[in-house]
Formats: sequence, structure tokens, C-alpha cells
Amino acid sequence: MFTARRSSSPLLVSALTIATVLISGCQSHSATKTTPPPAPKPPTVATSSAVQEKAIGEGLYEMALFSSSSTLYVASAQSFKNDNGGVLYKVNPTTLAITGLTHTDLKNFGVASQPDNDFFYTTNSLDGTVSKVEVKSGKVVKRLALSKKNSKGETDGARELLWVGNELYVGAVANPGYISVIDTHTFTVKTRIQHAGKWVTGLLYSPTTQRIYAGNGSGEILVINPKNHRIEKRWTTGESKTNLFLNFAEDPATHRLFVTDNSQGKATYVFDELSGKVIKKIPGDSLGIKFNAQRNELYISQRESKQVLRVDATTYAVKQQWRFAGAPNSLLLSDEGKTLFVTVKQELNKDYSAKGPDSLVRIDLSAH
Repeated sequence: MFTARRSSSPLLVSALTIATVLISGCQSHSATKTTPPPAPKPPTVATSSAVQEKAIGEGLYEMALFSSSSTLYVASAQSFKNDNGGVLYKVNPTTLAITGLTHTDLKNFGVASQPDNDFFYTTNSLDGTVSKVEVKSGKVVKRLALSKKNSKGETDGARELLWVGNELYVGAVANPGYISVIDTHTFTVKTRIQHAGKWVTGLLYSPTTQRIYAGNGSGEILVINPKNHRIEKRWTTGESKTNLFLNFAEDPATHRLFVTDNSQGKATYVFDELSGKVIKKIPGDSLGIKFNAQRNELYISQRESKQVLRVDATTYAVKQQWRFAGAPNSLLLSDEGKTLFVTVKQELNKDYSAKGPDSLVRIDLSAH
């Protein structure tokens, strides 16, 4: 349906460099090693019976789970050096067997879905577009460009997505950044939230506060009213160094917002949603994060430390560590809180080619 394009231009290298420090992107190049938060007692390491890992392919990023059809989709950008386009992998969430492939002409990164819906969305970050995909067939049925090329032939990157009601929010990897608001019925841009700081990163909607939280590379958390699309507040840590907030999780019962920062901060920050103040700082490199209300646990992926932490959400003590040969990246938690999925990336060579296929991990949380 679409025309393939090459992925070896200087523009790719520039965009890829930006992506290395954003959200669930490519490898972090910091050489600084950090230690995980201290625990009252040594955390345990997962047993093989609870963890399944399967090599899938290069360039794995975010995922979407559809429990009604027992389907897990994994977005892939494939190789940045050798491959045109990407792949959407259709996977059995129990066995991790690949049950279908959709080869796309553009590279896939972020994913957003809504329960019991027939479609999901994926960003084609390097090209600044969003693709609408049918769950049953895996076919790309529509595509929407969110920015025009400038005089240098560059487009603003489209990274994270968030589905709220009948709207889709897409953060722009641009300076200045902005958030596109898409009407999911017409699949058109209805408005843009401007003045969103440098590089819009993670997005999360709180059903308790009825606000959208957006992170950026300017060290801000934007508090957005989805009814009028206005930025109402801008939270910061108050630290002298600049934070680059990446991903969010929330405990609505205690009004806590968990935010990862793997730039200068190298920590997970806990904000009080009522005051906008930091109430806890968990040291250690961090990228993906999920909160499990059923088990009162946090899960944090650490690319540099090559592990996923299982953290007590009350004491912030590390209960368990899942260690991998590759670098854990994106996280996905099943609705019932019993299963955690992880994409694990391989190291990159100097020319941005991967040293091996990325893998998909399934962790049975009820086994421990």
C-alpha cells in the first residue's frame, strides 16, 4: 500500500541520536553505572520456570495486549542500518510463538490501544506519522502525517501515544515540542497543544484527577486538562540539574505519580499529585515503569543494569531482580496484574546495526 524508503540518511542518524535518550528508544550511551535502591534484605532472582524469553527480531519497542483474542502485538523498527521499514509482530501471549507478521514500509515505535476495540495505533517516529492497525488482520488501514517537512527535509518525530476517550494524544520529538490531539472517529488532527517544552516524552491519563501528564526534556511534567487541552501546571523536581522525564505510572488510590529519568537524574521520582511536589527519589537508572495495584508493586526496567526490578510500592524496597543478557526496554502489564511482558534489546554496533535479535520476555508474577 505504501512506498518503502531508505533508512540510511544523515537525517536518520540525527533522529536516532535524539531517540537514544527518549522513552523506549534505542540504546542509552551513558557509561555511568548506578546501583539499584537498597533493600532491607537481598532481593531474589527469578527462576527460569517463571520467565520465558524468546528471540523475535531487531528493533523491538512497545506492545499492546488484547486479552479477548489472546493476541499480543509488538512494534518493531527492524534494523536502522540494513532494513527498509519495520514489522508488527503478532504473538501468542502465553507461548510467545509468532502467529502473524505485518511488514510495514515505515518503522514502528510507540503503541496505544483501547480495551475491546478493533484497532490500535503505532507511531512511525522517524517519519512523524501515526498508523491505524486492525487487530484481527494486523493490516495498516490508515496513516496520518502529523508534521510537514521543513526546508532540510526533516519532520518532527512522533513518539508516545495516549488514548483518552475518543482522542489520541501524540507527543512530538521536537524543539519546541507539542502534542497533537487526534479525533479517533475521523482520524484527523483536531488541535495541537503548544509550548510543551523540548521533546515531549511519556504520556499518562489519571482517571482520579482527570488530567493528562506529559513529560519533556526540559525537566517538566505538564498537567493538561483534556476537556480544553490546556496546560494548567508545570511541575519540576526543583533540582539544579535538568531532568529528562521518560515514562509514567500512577497509584490513583494514594495520588502518587511515578516518573523515570535516565539522563542526569538517573532515578525514579515519586510525585504527590495533590501538591506537585517530589515525595520520594528512588536512585538507579530507569526507563520503563508499571504499577500493579493488585500486588502493590512497581516494575522498573534498567537498561544499563540489564535488569527489571520488582519494587514494594509502599516501602520502595527491591523485592526481586530479573536479570538479562540484553537491555530491558518497554514494559506491558496484563489487565489482571498477573503477567509482565518486557522487550529486551541487544547492544548496537557503532554503525547502529544490532549485535543480535531483540527478545520478548513473559514473566509470571503469580509464581512468586
